[in-house]
Amino acid sequence: MATVITSECINCGACEPECPNTAIYQGGVEWQAPDGAMHPAISNDIFYIVPEKCTECVGFHDHEACAAVCPVDCCVPDPNIPETHDVLLARARALHPTEAIPDDAPSRFKKEGGGASVPAAKPSAEPKAAGRPAPAAVAAPAAAAPTATPPSAEAFGLAIPPPEEWEIPIRCFRCSGDYTVPFKYFRAGTVFYCPHCQGSFVPTLGVVRGVEDALARFHERWSSTFAEFHERRRRELEQFEDGQRRELERFEGELRGIATREKVPGAPVRRRGFFTF
Repeated sequence: MATVITSECINCGACEPECPNTAIYQGGVEWQAPDGAMHPAISNDIFYIVPEKCTECVGFHDHEACAAVCPVDCCVPDPNIPETHDVLLARARALHPTEAIPDDAPSRFKKEGGGASVPAAKPSAEPKAAGRPAPAAVAAPAAAAPTATPPSAEAFGLAIPPPEEWEIPIRCFRCSGDYTVPFKYFRAGTVFYCPHCQGSFVPTLGVVRGVEDALARFHERWSSTFAEFHERRRRELEQFEDGQRRELERFEGELRGIATREKVPGAPVRRRGFFTF
């Protein structure tokens, strides 16, 4: 079946340059038939697709290119115009008589699950491995141990960027080239262009929310794990200091015993009486 643009269209224009058949037109603009004849616009308010020129990208892609870049998912199959793979392939050949489109040309009908799905972005940057932290010094026995201030992640070389500074990886569906965009600009409806082939990519609201949720979960998990690690080290340090303090007290007692076991030279001696036995 042909593809149709629903009333949810926001007129972003991302779909128009992606159509291999020039079947997409801006609202109010006349459309041109393959023979050059001009026809009135099908829609005056939003972008529209000419059914006579739509092949659902059969012959060019294994998915509908307009649906892949639409940020609001308003490019959908038209249930009123059901068409088969063979019909669409024949139309593609008629629209492009100078191109040799083979029988095994790309087609969404040959791909399992129908249309292509937009891959969810995932941060590719992994935090750098941290070096082993320096051991904590033993506190002096006479001084009360100060309250430890939780060290920041940066102190251990484990810093991760805030969510808005993450680079979101994108793979161009046209040339399969990889590039990244800052998350602070990764918003539904924003058009990004591949630096390799200038193919456009427009994140859908679902993709943006998926990335937001993934970043939020990762940051929460990262912070929680670091806090648990610091608390565990704090308890271990307290136990270690208590043990060292007891060992120090024991050794001080040992020193006192050695010092008082024998008389120190020059110490006063108590004289005994004449008749003292």
